[in-house]
Amino acid sequence: MPKKGTKSKKAVDDVPDQQENKLPDYLELQRTRVVCNADAPIHTQGFQYSGAFAAMGIDNSVSVEKFCKNFKIDIKRLTEDDMEFDMIGVDASIANAFRRILIAEVPTMAIEKIFMADNTSVIADEVLSHRLGLIPLDADPRLFDYISENDVPNERNTIVFKLHVSCEKGSQRITVKSGELEWLPEGSQLSMASPAQSGDKQKTFTSFSQSQKEILEKPLGVKFKDITIARLGPGQAIELEAHAVKGVGKVHAKWSPVATAWYRMLPEVVILEQIEGEEAEELVKKCPVNVFDIEDLGNGGKRAVVAKPRACTLCRECVMGPCGEKIQLRRVRDHFIYTIESTGALPPEVLFTEAVKILEEKCERVISELS
Repeated sequence: MPKKGTKSKKAVDDVPDQQENKLPDYLELQRTRVVCNADAPIHTQGFQYSGAFAAMGIDNSVSVEKFCKNFKIDIKRLTEDDMEFDMIGVDASIANAFRRILIAEVPTMAIEKIFMADNTSVIADEVLSHRLGLIPLDADPRLFDYISENDVPNERNTIVFKLHVSCEKGSQRITVKSGELEWLPEGSQLSMASPAQSGDKQKTFTSFSQSQKEILEKPLGVKFKDITIARLGPGQAIELEAHAVKGVGKVHAKWSPVATAWYRMLPEVVILEQIEGEEAEELVKKCPVNVFDIEDLGNGGKRAVVAKPRACTLCRECVMGPCGEKIQLRRVRDHFIYTIESTGALPPEVLFTEAVKILEEKCERVISELS
């Protein structure tokens, strides 16, 4: 028996369903859908605050029980570089929190410091450094530590690359690609100053106590080896050393692990009245993404049907014109189509998992401070 003043799990699960059935159809539509009219702006505002339907005895608040019951992830497409999945049973604020975390707070490794020994190309040092910083690195940031101003670059917080290319006089122009960046697992090879005595060890810009080959399972490098860095003419050369460190996108975009992360509400296309004959053919031609199709009724009859509602971009071409009143465009408030495109530093499914962990840490921090 549950304690006095509490509800059993079964009772909690049953109450929302019973309460939702009390709402009239038009109010239930407003509560769960966003209707997009031909002349209305497409937005996500509505009756979302907890007291919207309190006068009717409907609990529209957010609770842990409802979240556990309704939340669902359904993966639609997964490749090495991107993924598309449905996030069901959450508010737009939660979906947007994941988007912001993916863009700005999931860490990656990126080139931060450039030690330029020689650059006689037409590209200025600052521009060349910026181009190098934007090259995605094939390095798992979870294996490295953050570095502060007072820390010494070591094998746990710094990755060192070397670039030394030249174009001989009298030869054709050459293209310098990102694949020519050479990983230095032993650390920097540039000396900061000449040794005081001949037997002294050469002091470099890093202090590696061991080789990174001993602590990493696979060699490090760039994710894509065909990115153009510069073009060198006869007699020109580039010699530099690049140091990569761990960072997040809110400091600089080069640390952002995603090319883009975005979401949209699941579209619903509802045909309120049958659209037949020439109107049906005109409707099919009007849609730029082929949401509608023609159904053969026999004896030469044709009827428009919704074939691919998920492809709808809500351009609202279908609700403009003579048959616009027969169609209604909607979006489901708690169903989001999510797309993550990785830059290559981490797989997209790992990026989303890391974003979940970061949001969890933020929630735990807030709870601990409040308590």
